[in-house]
Amino acid sequence: MPTISMFYGIIIRMYFAPSEHNPPHIHAYYQNNKASFSIGDFELLGGKMPLKQTRLIQAWMEIHKEELLADWELCQNGETPFKIEPLK
Repeated sequence: MPTISMFYGIIIRMYFAPSEHNPPHIHAYYQNNKASFSIGDFELLGGKMPLKQTRLIQAWMEIHKEELLADWELCQNGETPFKIEPLK
């Protein structure tokens, strides 16, 4: 699962597998927390994440929604996703 971005101790990854289930989503890791977020509406799909980090992830996703959707398509086609700028 390639890392597509890292910021403020948060690691963002996307599965690199054509069989990855919908809806389009990312996986976020922060310390001992793991969570998945929908790219469409930025909602928490599963797992746990502190509120502050959840808000940072959702803000980053809103800024980079088009890039995230493009990376999702690449992954679905078995191609490596591009890195995305971190939140600054």
